[in-house]
This record gives sequence, C-alpha cells and structure tokens, in this order.
Amino acid sequence: MKKYRAALIGCSRMGAFIDNEVAGVESIVLPYSHAAGYEACERTDLVACSDIREDVMEQVGLRYGVPKDAQYADYKELIDKEEPDIVSVATQPEQRAEIVVYAADHGVKAIYAEKAMAASMADADAMVEACERNGVRFNLGANRRYDTGFDKMKEVIDGGELGALQSLISYATGSLFNGASHHFDLLLRLNSDRPVSWVQAQLVPGEWAIEGDRLTNDPSAHGIIQFQDGVTAYALSTGRGGEWEAVCERGAVAALSNGAGWSLRREGPPDSRGRSEGLVEGKFPDFQRSSSTLNLVNDLVHSLDTGETERCGVRVARAGTELIFAFIESYQRGGARVNLPLDGSTVRLQRDRKPNQPRYEP
Repeated sequence: MKKYRAALIGCSRMGAFIDNEVAGVESIVLPYSHAAGYEACERTDLVACSDIREDVMEQVGLRYGVPKDAQYADYKELIDKEEPDIVSVATQPEQRAEIVVYAADHGVKAIYAEKAMAASMADADAMVEACERNGVRFNLGANRRYDTGFDKMKEVIDGGELGALQSLISYATGSLFNGASHHFDLLLRLNSDRPVSWVQAQLVPGEWAIEGDRLTNDPSAHGIIQFQDGVTAYALSTGRGGEWEAVCERGAVAALSNGAGWSLRREGPPDSRGRSEGLVEGKFPDFQRSSSTLNLVNDLVHSLDTGETERCGVRVARAGTELIFAFIESYQRGGARVNLPLDGSTVRLQRDRKPNQPRYEP
C-alpha cells in the first residue's frame, strides 16, 4: 500500500522529543510526539523537518534519520521542495494559522496540528476556509480524542445502560490554550460533538493581561458549558487534577489520574421504602491501551485512503477553539453568559516568549 510522505514543522517537545519526558507515565502509551508517531506508523515516512533553530533540527535528524538537506529553516521552502502528503504543525498557536493555510494552499493533503488550534478566532476561520477549499484532511493533537480508554468511556455513555447523559465534569480546566484545549475537546467528544448554546466563565488572576485586543499570556479559567441538547458541562479548577466524569440518569463513569484509572458506578438496589441508596461500584469495561498519537496518525492515513471523515476535522477543532474565546469573552463581560456561535471576537494570544527547549535524552 502507498506510504505517505510526512514533514514536521516545529521540532521542539511535542514535535519530536516529549517521549523523553513521559516515558513510564502510566496513562501514556508511546509513541507520543508527532515524529515518533510517524516513525511507528507503517504507512508514513518522516522525510523532512523545519525549525528556526538549526541545532534542534540537527537533533531531529540524528534521532529520526532526517538528512541534513531535508532540514529547512523556512517551512515554505520545505513544502515547496519536498511536496509532503502530511504536514505536522507543532509550533505554538501564534504561528500555526499561517503555516496551515500555506500548507493547505500548496498541495499538502493532510495536516496534524498541535493544540490549541489557533491564537484567535480569525486565525481559526482562516484555517477552516483553507482546509475546506482545498479538501485537506485535518486532525488536532488533543490526544484524549484518540485514546482507547476514553473511547470505552464514550461507549458506556452512548450504550444507554446508565440512562441518558445529564452532565459532564472536568475537574481541572487549566490554562485555556495549553490545558483547556485538551479538556474542552474531550467534553465535546463525550457528548458526540453536539453544538453548544452558551458558556459562562471566569479567568483566574495571574501573569496575563488583555491589552486592547492582545492577550499577553495563557490564563487559567473555569466555567459552565451548556449544550443545545440539555447536557451541562462544568469546567472546574480543583485539586483533583486530570479527572473527568460523565453523570447519567442511573449512574456515572469517570476517568481518574489522567486516564490511568477508570470508574463505573450504577444505581444501587432500592431500600425498604423503594428509594435508591445511591450509586454502587461496577466494573469499567476492559480495553486495550494503545498510543493516542499513533491512533491519530492512523486515522489521518485511513481518511486519506478512503475519503472517510477524520476524527477531529477542522470544524470540530474550531468548535473547541470557539469555547476558549467564548470563555475570554464571558470574562470581558464581567462573567456574563455568552451565546454561541461567538460573534465579533477580536482577542488574539500574542506572548513574548522563547521557544521551548526539548529534552534530547530520557
């Protein structure tokens, strides 16, 4: 079968070396970085890379076998010369839209973009327009969408054994672009990507400011997300960390310790008066753990092979991004409820920061 030529733009932690930081983490199955995902996939070859730092590209070359003449300081030159089928955009969100639009307009067939999708709603809309106009496949690196444990959690919700879904809880929203981009995507996925009616939120005070239209850093937040189907999601900021719960009519299912553990509770037998004594522990279904990054890459390959819809297409990615900026809009309105679709957002994340330095060894 055809092998797809892949290229990496942005050679830092998530792009190529984060595996060295997360090896041994119970909830993560390697490979985890973009480059390692292409290396593990039988249907892709990593043929080129791009970064503004030659020393970082050199390390990618040594680790993944990318030759020196396929290492580019200019991502446009890479795309024009190498003509890759798949491009990973593992930069920070401030640079992402420009690269995605150029790739989509210059022959790239599929894009694996790191989260958060974009630094502004205008950027997100430009990415949607370019990908749809050119028929480009798109997956966002919100890894829990491709995690088999969360797939099983969704199967329990959709199977109906616990009754209709009523609410979703994320116990640690985190910073909007770095953390909530993951959590919002998971909340959308667990409710089958149904549309949102409104949000109401607050941002946590910290080392950030909104100066005109510029957001100077990535703020933490918490709030409420109301879906059109009546399901309510609560994005909390608690000490429980990476845990998520789906509460249904007759039970609840939860991911614990960032997906290292799982819980299923169902309605217990009635007492002598015919009233429920609450939820009792059940058995979460068995599943096979696998690499979420490799699952993401395989999903793109399958979409390219068959024309079937990818799991986190560009419109799905935009929906999660819209929640980020709706939270910001709610804060700007003093915590007021903000209806979706979001209209007129002009805020843009623009930080003064140096690129992350990757860890080259475990």
